[in-house]
Amino acid sequence: MENNYMGHTRETKEAILLGDDFPELTVQTTQGPMNLPDKFKGQWFILFSHPSDFTPVCTTEFVSFQKHYDEFRELGCELIGLSIDQVYAHIKWLDWIKEILGIEVKFPIIADSGEIANILGIIHPNKGTTTVRSVFIVDPKSKVRAIIYYPQELGRNINEIIRAVEALQIIDENKVSTPANWPHNELMNDEVIVPVVPTMEAIDKWVEKVESGDLTCYDWWLCHKKLDKELKFNK
Repeated sequence: MENNYMGHTRETKEAILLGDDFPELTVQTTQGPMNLPDKFKGQWFILFSHPSDFTPVCTTEFVSFQKHYDEFRELGCELIGLSIDQVYAHIKWLDWIKEILGIEVKFPIIADSGEIANILGIIHPNKGTTTVRSVFIVDPKSKVRAIIYYPQELGRNINEIIRAVEALQIIDENKVSTPANWPHNELMNDEVIVPVVPTMEAIDKWVEKVESGDLTCYDWWLCHKKLDKELKFNK
């Protein structure tokens, strides 16, 4: 498949899917050259893209990501942005944000002419020739765990991205699932869903947990429990 970016025709790569390894990339950033995902190997990271520098929605997003940066880092999650422009333009944009808005952006921003965007599959032909607003959540094993796409005209909800990171970490640590709108679910509040019991022996243990109050169930296939740890941000 081919697309046209800034007058140049390029072959479009296959889309990155959940569970895929994050592609190996050598990138130029506002903090120097980096190799991804090796730069963040062993920790969570988020790569989020922007159509271009000096644009209104993107500017508000950079401010919000920076204001929440400490929350991401407390979750052991780093941030790296991508915008279609050169490093010097990024630096000038960051200087403007610092001087006019009083916010110093401390995470790196990738410079791109469209090549990296093409590899990541974030130029969607039916949404124009600029990148959509994408979010890739990547785990410590460099696996892509969540992908969110927004159109260019819709700014991201940063709190939802924090929620997704914390939820994925809890899912991994506890081997559970999270319900809709967690941790403010209408049926079970901040509790998590436990896996369906697969065997008769497991059913016996399930009954014991229900009787002891360790599990609350609507039925054998819909049970939930409290977490043993306090949530960091999604309270």
